[in-house]
Amino acid sequence: MTLLVTGATGFAMSVLGRVWLDADPSARLVILDNAPLDAAALRYFAPVMERLSVIVADVTRPETWQAALANHDINYVVHGATVTPLSRGTAAEAKREPEAENPARIIDVNVMGTVAMLEWARAQPRLPRFIYVSSGAVYKHHGPDCPGEPLPEDGYVMPRRLYGISKLASELITERYRDLFGLSATSVRPSSVYGTMDRVTAGRNFRHVPNRIAHAALDGAKRLRVNTLDAVGDYLHVEDLARGIISLLRAPKLHYSAYNIAYGATASIRDIVGWVAEKVPGFHAEVTAPEDAELLQDPALKDGMWGAYDISRITGETGWKPRPMRTALHAYMDWIVAERRAG
Repeated sequence: MTLLVTGATGFAMSVLGRVWLDADPSARLVILDNAPLDAAALRYFAPVMERLSVIVADVTRPETWQAALANHDINYVVHGATVTPLSRGTAAEAKREPEAENPARIIDVNVMGTVAMLEWARAQPRLPRFIYVSSGAVYKHHGPDCPGEPLPEDGYVMPRRLYGISKLASELITERYRDLFGLSATSVRPSSVYGTMDRVTAGRNFRHVPNRIAHAALDGAKRLRVNTLDAVGDYLHVEDLARGIISLLRAPKLHYSAYNIAYGATASIRDIVGWVAEKVPGFHAEVTAPEDAELLQDPALKDGMWGAYDISRITGETGWKPRPMRTALHAYMDWIVAERRAG
């Protein structure tokens, strides 16, 4: 079976590709990305390189990649190519608005890139599944109506930034193509993803809280200055995200137009620092003024897109569940150490 993944020389989609290949020694992977494999990706894919093909092209320009795709018998598509213009984490970063730097490119890649892939997909006679990788950024900042419950897929959608707006638009376009052309298509909404291959790329320069804390500890810092220990997030290891997407690729039937893929519960900065300190004894967080914080988070953001996501839909249909976060975080720290040695 051959899987086409767009955006897979970067972070999350590269891990999806590797997990796909590792799960089946006869499987093949085709990557369509605007960037070639960098040094980290070359190391990562080295054990499976003979089953990998990379097409370097702009997803918004199908004339540059359609002919190359014709050389592959593609069975599944996961469209993950995106521009992720996010900026948070320190006081300096919070002042920057990356969406203002090139808003047209965000819309072009995130929306028209999706249209280009759907146009190609609907012309393929044997394509059992198309998955669009959306984001929890489509949700409101608040919800659900009953405090403390995880956020379901139905309702509570109201993005206010170009990233979330473009993601929701592509979800709706994917759903309409499904209905018009009989595609077996769905969208997935990951929560805050961290883990293997998380690094700066041309399309993404953002580090979620587990990344920042793990790197600080492994860099030798004994303390991390934070403005609060109580800020939370639903943090999912990227390898668990990959397994969730694959479970939907292989599902006999998709019953919904969107699926949350998340940990399903929140973890606080206090929790994450404690788990990291188990691997790096003596590491701790120190609460300081916001302007002095190395990690700046808003403790008031505890629900909506910032809270726990309901994962009962994907779990009920496929049986997928994420690993315990402590286990996943420790695995991520082990990967960071190994990657530093290899690099």
